[in-house]
Amino acid sequence: MKVKIVNRSRWPLPQYATPQSAGVDLRADITESIVLEPLGRAMVPTGLYIEIPAGYEAQVRPRSGLAAKKGVTVLNSPGTIDADYRGEVRVILVNLSSEPFAVEPGERIAQMVIARHEHVEWEEVEVLEESERGAGGFGSTGVK
Repeated sequence: MKVKIVNRSRWPLPQYATPQSAGVDLRADITESIVLEPLGRAMVPTGLYIEIPAGYEAQVRPRSGLAAKKGVTVLNSPGTIDADYRGEVRVILVNLSSEPFAVEPGERIAQMVIARHEHVEWEEVEVLEESERGAGGFGSTGVK
């Protein structure tokens, strides 16, 4: 699939790290470090503008290493970029750790996955079909 992209950053186009990677890494297009204090957040520019085909979205997700090692994640994860959006791709980062974290210029801050989606047509009914799970919520399917 081809996706049109304008790269106004100083960094190369996003790439897949391995042949089986689902997402491409997004880099911080900044000239100076951005310090995220504990529980602080920032909208970090990438310098990228994309044109996604109709029926698809771009999902902005955390990088697992950054989340696990530093406690820094994408606040609205996954963030959705709609097919009709033409502005700059930005990443809302949040620092959930107890230590300040500095986002450096060119640092890989998130990953982006292009995914197909469907539009639904609602069919309003009075009752839903029964299922094995029923109305059970979080943790309702049992414990190990």
